[in-house]
Amino acid sequence: MLSRKTILVVLLLLTTSAGGLLAFQEWGNRRSYRFRSGRAPRMNMAPLWTENKDFKNDVFTFARVKYTSAGQQWGQPQWSVDYPESDRNLSLRLKELTSLEVNPVPTIVSFSDSSIFNYPFVYLIEPGLMRLQVAEVEGFRQYIERGGFVMVDDFWGEREWQVFESEMKRVFPNREIVDLPLEHPIFNLIYQVKEKPQIPSIGHFNMGYTSDRWDAPHANYRAILDDDGRVVVMICHNTDLGDGWEREGQSLEYFNLYSEKFAYPLGINIVMYALTN
Repeated sequence: MLSRKTILVVLLLLTTSAGGLLAFQEWGNRRSYRFRSGRAPRMNMAPLWTENKDFKNDVFTFARVKYTSAGQQWGQPQWSVDYPESDRNLSLRLKELTSLEVNPVPTIVSFSDSSIFNYPFVYLIEPGLMRLQVAEVEGFRQYIERGGFVMVDDFWGEREWQVFESEMKRVFPNREIVDLPLEHPIFNLIYQVKEKPQIPSIGHFNMGYTSDRWDAPHANYRAILDDDGRVVVMICHNTDLGDGWEREGQSLEYFNLYSEKFAYPLGINIVMYALTN
């Protein structure tokens, strides 16, 4: 796993909050031309770039967790929803808006594979039907105990919450899930996020909804903490940051309301917290 000391040295060059906000504004101005000119929204993935050879051993790679599930969504595994566009787009924004060296190619990992220990941050999506095998449960626990960080995203309603909570009890039988206040560094580390945003999928947004489920009236941002109070599992429930990353080129209104305002700033904060705490 990457050394946090090494990564922290790199992060000392991060843009300030004001500079970051200006970068977002300039980015939005650059990218919105396709809508003003009547061109079709961008549907392809973020462009690739060349890694800095001086940091080849300390580059950040966005890693997504492949896990065992009791079902699928639209014929695809739950863990693969929004892949690879969301992973590639957030990687690009990390590169553009911070001085972190970022791998342009995201990867897929498993809790049952020791290669996961090479990645200090992993992303787990759609756990509402997750059914971890024994090896995955043990690997999840070991990954956290060895300093890893898991971001959980895009699951909705009480039934999916109960499934996820039950699986977390298998992994951490003696740890509770707590609500994070807005004062927590995750909401303020690089960008100040002044509310706990509920980000709907673009499909529900297009139908006029701000939530993907009738029983999900507001977003929940919760966490599992280690013995020192550090967040080790960041839980984004009743919200979909991944769609905010994936769909940023498909609707200017969605981009302005959700991608630019919430999904990217909060996603960057979460990654940076994982790498520096």
